[in-house]
This record gives sequence, structure tokens and C-alpha cells, in this order.
Amino acid sequence: MHHIEKIMAALAFSKYSPAIFQYSSRLADELSARLVVAHVINIRDVEAISSVESLGYSVSTEGYINGVKEERMAELEKIVAEGPLPRDRIKVVIKVGHPFEALLKIINEEGVEMVVIGTKGRSDLEQVMLGSVAEKIIRHSPVPVLSYRTKRT
Repeated sequence: MHHIEKIMAALAFSKYSPAIFQYSSRLADELSARLVVAHVINIRDVEAISSVESLGYSVSTEGYINGVKEERMAELEKIVAEGPLPRDRIKVVIKVGHPFEALLKIINEEGVEMVVIGTKGRSDLEQVMLGSVAEKIIRHSPVPVLSYRTKRT
């Protein structure tokens, strides 16, 4: 069996993200692998801000993107501090784009050999069995995908 050297944790920064990160981090630690934490700022949100900006309102698309990146990095640093993996074995990649397409691109660019993704994203709809991004990644990923599920209460 091929030794996995790089695992990607795809985080939507939903309420499930800390658990997905912790699971991915423990898995990477046990396999002596590196961890790529990937987050995609949805282009639809950026386009909405851009539309408002074009109407003359004092909002900034660049400011929005930078603000989201800063917020997510601060959240991630808190999560990382509680995990077993040393910070020097974690790489953070934040991109703007369509989440499914951007995550596939990160898999290829970073040489990821396994993906850990939550079954639900930010919408958290109870009736949805699997989030649309997770479903597409599971179908189209060139590497194995582990779907992280939370315990039912």
C-alpha cells in the first residue's frame, strides 16, 4: 500500500469545521503526513459584494476578501493550537472561486493524496444527506476521499 504523505482537510468554516480539522490532524499525525487545510471563499459572495460596490456603496470587494481571509486564519489558529499536529506540518490554502472547482485544483496543485471533507457545509440543512460540494468531490476527486460525519444526537 502506498504511504500517504499529504492529506487535505476541506473546511467550510461551519460549526463542523473544528471537528473535521481535529480528525484530519490526528489522521495526518498517525500517518506522519503533512496537512493542507483548504478553504474556498465562494465567488458568488464576492460577486454580490462587487455588485453592491458598483452601485456606489462604500463597500470593497478586496476589503471583503481580505476580511474573510483574516477572520478564517484567526479561527484556524485557535483550532490548530488545540490539535496534535505541529504548525510546521500544516499548510493553509485559501482561494476565491467555485468551491468544488477550487478544491479540485488545490488537490492537484498541492499533490494531495487523500481528502477529508464534511458531509455538510455552511447551509446545514437537516434534510440534505450530503452537501453539494462534498458530493461532487466524492464523485470527481482523483484521490481517495474520507467523509467526516458528526455523531447524531
